[in-house]
Amino acid sequence: MLEVQNLSLSLNGRSIINDLSLHVNGGEIHGVLGKNGTGKTTLAYLIMGVGNYCPRAGRMIFEGQDIAGLSVSERARKGISLAWQEPARIEGLSVRDYLMLSGNARGVKQVERYLSVLGLEPATYLGRDIDNTLSGGERKRIELASVLAMRPKLAILDEPDSGIDILSLPFLLSAIVEMNKQGSSVLLITHNEKVVETAHRVSVLCAGRILRTGEPREMSLWFKENCQSCVHVNEPKEESDKL
Repeated sequence: MLEVQNLSLSLNGRSIINDLSLHVNGGEIHGVLGKNGTGKTTLAYLIMGVGNYCPRAGRMIFEGQDIAGLSVSERARKGISLAWQEPARIEGLSVRDYLMLSGNARGVKQVERYLSVLGLEPATYLGRDIDNTLSGGERKRIELASVLAMRPKLAILDEPDSGIDILSLPFLLSAIVEMNKQGSSVLLITHNEKVVETAHRVSVLCAGRILRTGEPREMSLWFKENCQSCVHVNEPKEESDKL
């Protein structure tokens, strides 16, 4: 479904993404595992086409089309969705109306089910506004419910740098499985090896390039042994380049 080929990006004179290649199959949950500062969010922004994030080299092929020249809205219409690290606060917009905004939302009952998947009681949350009265964790779960309602072809989930709290983790994993059951491919971007356990494949990211891709348990173990103590976010570990 998605083929990223030799992608590179520099911002403010600093190389962020370096000859990065990966692919996400149709119906696949693909984890990208890397420490903070290794280019995870930049990769998400490049695929979604956010702001001035335009690659200096490489291609992004989505369902056979190079999407590098498309706007965010054009990519969204093609079926790509991004869950932001920091979910929006929208004064005056209720959770019900927010979730119903999706063109693929299938009525209030379906929206209520999505909230329940995320561990949020519909009767408590549907009438609330998406504002500062909600905690960051609550807004994150509501945003994931909105991605479920969209039923995208490709959902890009970028975990916050601060991580997912222990209480929210089971609901995040449930939402990912639900997205996949609905037919969405998922690109799951995280620094937590526990989060990628639900993936079909996992790629390890360091200094803007993919070091290796494999089975989740194997990649999580390799990440823990090689990356957790590595301070080189600008350059991969020398021994990693040889593997």
